Amino acid sequence: MFDSGSDTRFRKLGTINRRMFIFSAAKAVVLFGIIGRLFSLQINESNKYLTLSDKNRLRESRLPPIRGEFKDYFEETIAGNLRVYQLHVVPEQVEDFKSLIIRLRDILNFDNRKLVQLIKKKNKQKPWETLIISENLSWDEFSKINFYLHELAGAKPVITVGRNYPHKGSFTHILGYVAQVSENDLIESEIIRERNVPGLRVGKLGLEKTFENQLIGTNSIQRFEVNAYGKKINQIDYKEGLKGKSIRLTIDSEIQKYTNELLSEKAGSISVMDIYTGEIIAMNSAPTFDPNLFLYGIDKNEWSKIKNDPKKPLLNKTLSGLYSPGSTIKPLVALSALEHDAISPDMKVKCNGKVEMYGHTYHCWKKKGHGYMSLKNAIKQSCDIYFYEAARLLGVDKLNLTANKFGLGKKTLENYFPNEKPGVFPSTKWKKQAIGQNWYLGETFITGIGQGYVQTNPLQLCLMTAQLANGGHKIYPKIIADENIGNAEKIKNKMLRQIENHNEEDENLKTTAEEFITNKKDDHMPLYRNPENVKFVLDAMFRSTNEIYGTSFSSRIDDPKYQFAGKTGTSQVKRITEEERELDLDLNLIPYKQRDHAWFIAFGPYKDPRYAVSILVEHGGSGSKAAAPIAKKLFKKIIDRHELREKYKPKIIKSA
Repeated sequence: MFDSGSDTRFRKLGTINRRMFIFSAAKAVVLFGIIGRLFSLQINESNKYLTLSDKNRLRESRLPPIRGEFKDYFEETIAGNLRVYQLHVVPEQVEDFKSLIIRLRDILNFDNRKLVQLIKKKNKQKPWETLIISENLSWDEFSKINFYLHELAGAKPVITVGRNYPHKGSFTHILGYVAQVSENDLIESEIIRERNVPGLRVGKLGLEKTFENQLIGTNSIQRFEVNAYGKKINQIDYKEGLKGKSIRLTIDSEIQKYTNELLSEKAGSISVMDIYTGEIIAMNSAPTFDPNLFLYGIDKNEWSKIKNDPKKPLLNKTLSGLYSPGSTIKPLVALSALEHDAISPDMKVKCNGKVEMYGHTYHCWKKKGHGYMSLKNAIKQSCDIYFYEAARLLGVDKLNLTANKFGLGKKTLENYFPNEKPGVFPSTKWKKQAIGQNWYLGETFITGIGQGYVQTNPLQLCLMTAQLANGGHKIYPKIIADENIGNAEKIKNKMLRQIENHNEEDENLKTTAEEFITNKKDDHMPLYRNPENVKFVLDAMFRSTNEIYGTSFSSRIDDPKYQFAGKTGTSQVKRITEEERELDLDLNLIPYKQRDHAWFIAFGPYKDPRYAVSILVEHGGSGSKAAAPIAKKLFKKIIDRHELREKYKPKIIKSA
């Protein structure tokens, strides 16, 4: 018989034993689970967690590509690079963005306005997109950030490359400028998409934009080790990217800067071109602006000042500005009339100061008239009455043919500057198509003195002058020195042989027309029927500058080394009333916007021409007073630089 107390004790002992077994079994299961998990982590998934560990310890970043440079003819850097210090933040990697940004404000001492702007900018973009806190830190600021980096979790000091324009505004309208990548840039360019990193800047205008794909370069890749605060402690690997291509221009920096000085406080343009090779030595538009202002975001007040300037510094007047050429067109009108046998060199016209035609009065600039004028004297003294008659006898359609041959009404550098405007040189057909109206004789009159529908840009007039100066041969303007420029002396000799071999005028006119229509770029083809006609016009231009009564006589240079020949022009900006004509007000008494534009075209040195120039001074009044005096200073500079240029020439000639 069992004792009931003993039975109870056995039951309790059994229960305890079962519980101990279950507990022990559970411990065994957990232990085996832990061991299994450790085995899995250390053996099966070791690579995965090694990678994750490395991601915490190692960082990889793509650096902005190093942009190629622009150099002038003498290989001086005119658009280069410099080291830039920036501060980036990726919002999703920051626990408390507000606290971080306030701490950065205290360290960098920026105001609350910028603080608000950064918060707004952060709210507009994706959390994983880099927010650039500062694009151009000083070295002291950059050092300070690195010193406090242990308490700035998520902040990334970055050393990058920025653009630098050492000559400030002198090359702005040639080079353009760079600025931060926009959505349109990313959409339009696959290369920019591939190489885009925070802070990347790309070309926005001018040659910077045209040559973007060649300039941009490839990204460098940097791998480095960081500590728990994200501070770099060791560079592990570095793969250097390729620098973008450097591009060399035909521009001479010294002459370009000098043209900027000559146009100081003025609005206008100066172009200088080699009459044989087509090299553009200078191409300036004034006023200008400093492209460095656009690199890191231009101040609103500064932008407003540039944008609202009445002299329009944003407009490239050399290529995009269209103006009536005024009397600078008269040498071409004379050549066209001679080439088409509309007049003879000896034809005389009496100038009484005005002429009546169908009830309308057409005036000469000289109120009392010039008296009897020959063609050479009419060019020399710029007699309007003579050229009304010459244009009437010639007809606008024949004049249009000659003008087109010499480059008017066509883009000159369209492959490089999409914003270039072709202008207009009218014809009867053009007016019918463009305006839907018939052509009138009075319109032929004013076209003959460069007014009416005629619209040219300054570079076109420089090209026209260059092609007259070289004896009437086609040249092809160049601004990139890496192109096949050729040897000026060989080109000159080739042109002279063409003149010597000129036999039957009618046959040559036919050949020239055929070559021009097919746009053959073969042997600097002649644009004339009779080379003597070109010589006649050039002699008249010499007289205009170097003989008494010539319109630019006061700007002449007697020294044959610098002596030049040219033609003044005045471009009316509004119709002159009879009352205004009678008043004949001094320029200072006329409101600025109502003053005529001043023109001057020229070539020199006269005895052995090499360079052509066109000068425009907006609202400068007459060409003889505002534009021609600039040429006097400019030719001395150009010709003094000529020998240096010739010595450097063999370095860039690829073939003649």
